[in-house]
Amino acid sequence: MKFALETMPTDQLWALHEEVSRSLAAGLSEEKRVLDERLNRLSKHAPGRRFYPPVLPKFRNPDNPADTWSGRGRPPHWVARQLRLGKRMEELKI
Repeated sequence: MKFALETMPTDQLWALHEEVSRSLAAGLSEEKRVLDERLNRLSKHAPGRRFYPPVLPKFRNPDNPADTWSGRGRPPHWVARQLRLGKRMEELKI
């Protein structure tokens, strides 16, 4: 369907604009509904976060016994400080 937009009166152009806007809005809302349904189905089947058991601490700060470290990840500042003071990791073990 072809329109001679240049020769159409403003009232007809505006009516055509409103009709196109309504049609686009309806189409987009339907597509959004379909995509939301698909996303809900996928999220129901997606596995959640894996369970990680708690890790017990293996090292304790001799200056502050409340500071502990499991030995995983980046060492805390107190470990680096104790090593600079000449302590060995074996001395920090619980």
